[in-house]
Amino acid sequence: MEIYRRLYGRFGPQGWWPADGPFEVIVGAILTQNTAWRNVERAIENLKGEGLLDPWALLKVDEEELAALIRPAGYYNVKSKRLKAFIRYFCEKYQGDLGKMFGRPLPQLREELLKVDGIGPETADSILLYAGGRPVFVVDAYTRRVLGRHQIIGEEATYQEVQELFMENLPQDVELFKEYHALFVRLGKTYCRPKPLCEGCPLEDEGALS
Repeated sequence: MEIYRRLYGRFGPQGWWPADGPFEVIVGAILTQNTAWRNVERAIENLKGEGLLDPWALLKVDEEELAALIRPAGYYNVKSKRLKAFIRYFCEKYQGDLGKMFGRPLPQLREELLKVDGIGPETADSILLYAGGRPVFVVDAYTRRVLGRHQIIGEEATYQEVQELFMENLPQDVELFKEYHALFVRLGKTYCRPKPLCEGCPLEDEGALS
């Protein structure tokens, strides 16, 4: 919580995830793999422009046409297949109904999502937290970089181990988890870059974090 207080005190609320509804969050979570968010926004605007930001419309659209529309997000052929894989799962198992899907018990739903082609832990947890409002902490590269540099985790720490560090030491609060994750992203982009800018960082005084 000390890290959270410092980050929130410096950066304030981040208002993440930016989207018009939970289905858009899901699409964004799949498209944002290995690319900057501004590229995802362009891809989503393309889908909106064609009236395709709807599960049944996406189910019907040709994979090549979908790939062309999401091209700005990069790796568009791969992401087209991944998006279609999720849509087939969502429409076949839950009839395109978010209420039904997110009404499933959390452990079972997370296990299901991880079985969908192209959905790994970070994407699954982003969907659960930001679209479903379920209390799951999202671990990304920024989180690992910050914690590693402050020697809170080791290089070999698994996704699950890092996630448990937060889940076991924080209140199970959806809004806290959302804000904390977004603040790590902000810190990673502002100070804790691949070449760090430590001067002025809100976590600069390491002694208070031990």
